[in-house]
Amino acid sequence: MGTENRQASKAMGDDNAVEYRNINEVPSPTAQNLKKISTLPLIFLIFYEVSGGALGAEDSVGAAGPLLALIGFLVFPLIWSVPEALITAEMGTMFPEDGGYVVWVSSTLGPYWGFQQGWMKWLSGVIDNALYPVLFLDYLESAIPVLGGGFPRVIAVLGLTIVLTFMSYRGLTIVGRVAVLLGVFSLLPFVVMGFVAIPKLKPSRWFVVNLHDVDWNLYLNTLFWNLNYWDSISTLTGEVENPKKTLPKSLFSALILVVVGYFFPLLVGTGAVPLDRELWTDGYFADIAKILGGVWLQWWMLCAAAVSNIGMFLAEMSSDSFQLLGMAELGMLPDFFARRSHHGTPLIGILFSASGVIVLSWLNFQEIIAAENFLYCFGMILEFIAFILLRIKYPAASRPYKIPLGTIGSILMCIPPTILICFVLALSSLKVAIVSLIAVFIGLIMHPSLKYVEKKRWVKFSVSADLPNLHGADHESAESLVPISISAN
Repeated sequence: MGTENRQASKAMGDDNAVEYRNINEVPSPTAQNLKKISTLPLIFLIFYEVSGGALGAEDSVGAAGPLLALIGFLVFPLIWSVPEALITAEMGTMFPEDGGYVVWVSSTLGPYWGFQQGWMKWLSGVIDNALYPVLFLDYLESAIPVLGGGFPRVIAVLGLTIVLTFMSYRGLTIVGRVAVLLGVFSLLPFVVMGFVAIPKLKPSRWFVVNLHDVDWNLYLNTLFWNLNYWDSISTLTGEVENPKKTLPKSLFSALILVVVGYFFPLLVGTGAVPLDRELWTDGYFADIAKILGGVWLQWWMLCAAAVSNIGMFLAEMSSDSFQLLGMAELGMLPDFFARRSHHGTPLIGILFSASGVIVLSWLNFQEIIAAENFLYCFGMILEFIAFILLRIKYPAASRPYKIPLGTIGSILMCIPPTILICFVLALSSLKVAIVSLIAVFIGLIMHPSLKYVEKKRWVKFSVSADLPNLHGADHESAESLVPISISAN
């Protein structure tokens, strides 16, 4: 197949065509016989990739007051979440393979920038995942004070990370089922709190605002952190059952679930309890539950918060590890990253991601959020460029789901989130910017270093992922593209 495509590219006179080659290795039988993820588990995996529930949204009220917090969780999804989810649906069905956004960027900007995309998004995901064991223990600290610090805290973080990593190792179908159960359990206490709060609601409290007393950096970072990562599910597309239909449907359903999951609790919390912005920090929803329903509801909320962090850890770990597998299949990482366990999971990718989580889990909470947002913004810029270039250069490419806005409309759709990215980057502290730029620089030199290692044959690299023949797309009248194996050289 590789020889035929090389000849086809030469026949078309494409001197700049990417060099293609095949490998003789047969993929693991486990990878071929895996049970795929169905719609409902996929919805909750996306839910946990993006949100996990309202816990974590409290800082928006503390930073800007009730009115701006409520408006933020209604308007921000239109500016950011909807465009990102739509792009993920179109590109994910166009390239239904593990690796997701790495494949998108590589196919348009080349393997060098595809690697940079993978590095920044993986590092951002690992930084994000480092939060969840810490937050889990923070919620349990009130019941088990010994977890507040010192050696017991260290052991608890390590132990929890190991247990959750083992669950990720056991397979995506198990992770998907767990995500559904945890999702239902973590959403129910907010529903109960809403019913209990009805007699105490005062709508006037929703409209409190003071534009002269707004922490815009904290406000935007909180919204951004709680409503991004829609594209993370794309790195698992190769494990999804009938992704061309399942992925768009699941993204749409998860989008509704996420927005309602934030807005409803904020509406209840700000309307039923007198405002004290200093109290609106992480975990305050549990205090509101106690005020409105009593200790039993508070404990339920704390348990929901704890298990929600477990769900977010499992979803992010799956996304990060399968991204590394996809990069290895593209020849960007050594071949051993593409090897699967007998459960079908990328063992080396899981171990690398878990190691990153342990190393980064000691950072300050707000610094973690700001740093991951900074890196994530750079990655999203590359995604927007890849999306627009694919629309312009390859209009005949097969798109099982296509954003119904036309090329011009799709380009205009990317403008508001791009402006938002500029604001997030501009509001970052100097310390966060320096650390993040150092991380970006490491990625810039890491790719040529790995190519040198490959050239010296110190470590084996292989290419096994089939990609559409974008170079011939403009010459084809057919809607589908010819699969090829694309080299990272």
